[in-house]
Formats: sequence, C-alpha cells, structure tokens
Amino acid sequence: METIDHVTGGYIPKRQVEELTQRAAQDFDAFYQKRRCNAEENGQTGPLLVITTDGKGVVMHEEDLREQTRNAAKKRKQKMRTRLSKGEKKNCKRMATVAAVYTIDPFERSPEDLIAEEAGTVSKGKRPRPEQKRVWASLEKEPEQVIEDAFDEASRRDPSHKKHWVALVDGNNAQIDILERIAKKRGVNMTIIVDIVHVIEYLWKAGRVFHPGSGPELEGWVRHRLLAVLNGKAGLMAGGMRRSATLKGLDKKAREPVDTCATYLINKSPYLHYNHYLSQGFPIATGVIEGACRHLVKDRLEITGAKWKLPSAEAVLRLRALRASHDFDEYWTFHEACEYKRNHQNLYAGGVVPRTSTAHLPSNRDHLKVIK
Repeated sequence: METIDHVTGGYIPKRQVEELTQRAAQDFDAFYQKRRCNAEENGQTGPLLVITTDGKGVVMHEEDLREQTRNAAKKRKQKMRTRLSKGEKKNCKRMATVAAVYTIDPFERSPEDLIAEEAGTVSKGKRPRPEQKRVWASLEKEPEQVIEDAFDEASRRDPSHKKHWVALVDGNNAQIDILERIAKKRGVNMTIIVDIVHVIEYLWKAGRVFHPGSGPELEGWVRHRLLAVLNGKAGLMAGGMRRSATLKGLDKKAREPVDTCATYLINKSPYLHYNHYLSQGFPIATGVIEGACRHLVKDRLEITGAKWKLPSAEAVLRLRALRASHDFDEYWTFHEACEYKRNHQNLYAGGVVPRTSTAHLPSNRDHLKVIK
C-alpha cells in the first residue's frame, strides 16, 4: 500500500490488498505437491538430507488464537489498568511452526576441533553450504502436519532413502515425539540431534552458580564440561554438577540452574552423541532454522504494533517462504495457470475453451487506400 501511494499517488483499501495477498498465496500447497525434484540434480547434492523445525509466536487477534490460548486469554485479568504487572502480557500469540529441508556435504571434526574453533585458535577450513534449501512456516497447520510436509519434501528429494536423514531440533519434546513417530511410520532411518547451542546455554547458566562473576574461571568451567559433553559424556557431567552443588551446600533455589542443566542433559542424552555425529560429518547446530524464524517470521510479522488475522498472516508467510526458497518465479507461473483454469477454463463444458476466430467479424479495411 505504501509503495502504491508513493509511486502512483493512488489509493487501494487495506482490505482489498489483504484479499489480493490471500489469493496470490492460495496455490502454495498445490505447487509443492505437484513439483518434483530433478533426479539428476538431486543425485549431485550432498549425501546428508536435513530436516529441521522450530516454533515462533505471532501476535494475533483474539478470535484467531487457538482455542486453548483464547480461553486462557479470556480468563486473564490485568491487576492494574495503566500498566502491566510482572509476568503479565499485553497480547497473546499463536505459534507458527517453521520448517526447513536441505542437503549438505559432511564436515568431519573432532570435539577438540570444535572447542578450538569456538576459541578462535584453529579453523578446519571452509564449511559446506546447505543445498536446495527450502524454508516455510504455517500458523494454520498443526506442528504435526508441517513436519509431515517436511517429510514429503524430503521424500521427493530422496525417494529411495539413499541419503542419510538427519533431524535437527532445539530439544522440544513434542517435536522430537512427532519426528520419531513419522519416521517410524514411513520406515525412515533418521538421526535426531539436539542443537549444541542450547546445551551450551544451559552450561553457562549452571556455571554462573559456581562462578558468579564473568572471567577465566567461568569460561574454563564451561569449556571443560562442554568438551566432555561433545565426547559423549553428558550423563557423567550431569552427575558431577549435582555432586558439586551438594558439596557446596547450596540450597534448592541457588542450585536450580545446575539441576535444570543436569536434568536437560540426562533427558536429552539419546540425542547428544556428538562425538559420533562429528565423526560422520553431521551438522549439530540449528542455525538454518533459527535464521528462518528470524527473517521469515520475526522481521515481518513482529513489527511494532502488528496484530494479525490468521488468513492474512498465513498468506504473507507463504509468499515470504517462496521468496526465501527462490521458488517465487516458478510458483507465479503455476499460480497464473491455476487462476486461468479456475476463472476461465472451468466455465466451459468439459473444460474445453473454443478457439478464438475473427473470420465472422466484418472487415473495415477494404475501403482504405494508401495515401502517398
């Protein structure tokens, strides 16, 4: 709307622009269901096929919230009229499920290499880049349906399951359960990896219990335990943290970050075999999906004061996903063909459009003469 006003001086009502946006995005699912990846190009891509998912909240109008969130919003009452109290929120959000699928070459490293890279003392060379990356997000669909769509996209790229399938998550239990359930149903041998960055954050919070001030002692404490976790000793480190907190005589509140970190490491231990992942060249960080959450959702749907209606927000997410995945031009050709069929071809019997002929039209050119 701003561009039209600035360039043409004309005015288009906001509702009309919203409806046009929704129409423009309506063939999104049909486009990806119909499209097939080029087998020759797919064979030239990396041997690792990665599926990664995350969630991002979007402020919505109350009627477009999910039922549970809407009911909770109706029950919630502010303590003061002029400002929010601690823990109160002005708006309610609906979670968008964000997904990405891409292929990549292996990048073999050791735990010591990773620690050295973090310290900036050594580099293992140029990292491989994600290939044929597709990202998208949905507010309308439930997380399970979005992850099903991710498996569909992965299956189109690797129908015979010749590549090694990897799933990267931030530790969300619901996402892990869905991934395991769908992989089992489809007979896919998938390696699920919990993001190393989230593990590091838990370690930093636990480390500040023993070393409240920032400095070499805190950094060394975290580095030592991170190296142990990267070597597959997450359970051992969890037990050691708890023993240290007990020996120091810390009360329940003071040691809470330590217990939280230890519980996280134990519960996620089946997905923390980083020594094996690194030796096989698997990615262990969710940078791709974190970036997608930022540029696909946050940069547009979290602008100051924005409160969205579900159809408009879903349409904007779809169009931004097409741009981010470099599929917009191909999609628009497909969309125009669908529009022609919906609005023109379907109006004729049997869907057959008669050929246009001008033979029956009178000609006015017989009486024309060339003037020299």
